[in-house]
Amino acid sequence: MIEPSTTQSTSEVTTNSRRTWNRVVNAVGPFLALAAVVLFFAIADRWMNGEKATFLTSRNLTTISSQTSTVAVAALGMTIIIIAGGIDLSAGTAIALCATVLAWSLKEDLGPRWLAGETTVAVTKSINEAKSDLKRIEREIEALAGGEVTPPQVAAKLMAKSDAEETIRQHERRLTKLKSLSAVVAVAMSLACGALCGFANGWLVSYLRVVPFIVTLGTMQLYLGLSKQIARETTVRPDRFSQVSDGLVDLLSVRADALWLGLPSGVWLTLLLAALLAAALHWTVFSRYVFALGSNEATARLCGINVRWNKIAVYTLSGLFVGIAGLYQFSRLTVGNPTSGTGLELRVIAAVVIGGASLSGGRGSVLGTLLGALIMSVIANGCTMLGLQNPVQDMILGVIIVAAVTLDQFRQKAGSR
Repeated sequence: MIEPSTTQSTSEVTTNSRRTWNRVVNAVGPFLALAAVVLFFAIADRWMNGEKATFLTSRNLTTISSQTSTVAVAALGMTIIIIAGGIDLSAGTAIALCATVLAWSLKEDLGPRWLAGETTVAVTKSINEAKSDLKRIEREIEALAGGEVTPPQVAAKLMAKSDAEETIRQHERRLTKLKSLSAVVAVAMSLACGALCGFANGWLVSYLRVVPFIVTLGTMQLYLGLSKQIARETTVRPDRFSQVSDGLVDLLSVRADALWLGLPSGVWLTLLLAALLAAALHWTVFSRYVFALGSNEATARLCGINVRWNKIAVYTLSGLFVGIAGLYQFSRLTVGNPTSGTGLELRVIAAVVIGGASLSGGRGSVLGTLLGALIMSVIANGCTMLGLQNPVQDMILGVIIVAAVTLDQFRQKAGSR
């Protein structure tokens, strides 16, 4: 007869082994999936294009990293929400709203108006006028060269030319400063807009006690309408040369002179934010509250956790990441398009799910989310390289999402046994 203690010990060993196996699968699975996708497209590109294959070139890999950043940074915020047992369907339209607010701020010269009392439009007009004067003076100098002139006349014209050139340089330096001021204010407004959207979602979910799916489905349309209202149902187009600073445009640029250590600065910013978030999820009390909310909200409430305010904090923090994603969206498009975020929330959620997070809450990782976003970008880039149309890419992504959710369900059933 088997002793009870022996049976219990065997059961505990089996349970611990199953948990260890699940942890290994969660950690290694996204890496294996990414490796398999990269290997498939590398072989397919080599087979179809031969010596002209460019999938594994450094330039294409840089392009993939740049294309990943917008979804990845928004998915970092979504990771917190999903770990806490929530969902945010408004992320896509909120990203477009933040990008539209940023573009509108640049177009209206809010920063220069508030902080310097002038506008980039006025300075640009002064530059154009000075350049016109310079051309007029140069034509007069050319006319003098064909006739009899005295040295004082030549000296006066050359002095006028020098003054016009110096005036242009002064105005251009002033324009650069004003564009920097405008960029600072516009970025701050984008971040504030994202945080406010997140706060609104968190407040509605917490105080109305409505399912997050329904709340964020409603705010998804609300943010889309607000974005269209700000843009007056068109695209907000700040002047690229007189109102948009180079720093905003170069954030995700893959031009050689815009790269820093081989990657766009926006990619490095995403990696820094990911590292900070990973540290916060491992070593802060707030992260314990987040995982507790996702594991069992009722138990968390009984343990003394302020469920309402922690939910609001989770959604607000996610909103900050959405604001940064809006900045990336503008950097990529250089316009504010109210409809540019439609459907983007699905890719953001998919990145988190493909990375191993559970839609039931209580599980997720920053590294897995980054790998999930990278997998989708590699698939999109590889399909483009192979000449596959967008519908095919969408179908592949749909299959991957279903497979990831199905795998998550199997993991949950295995864990419950």
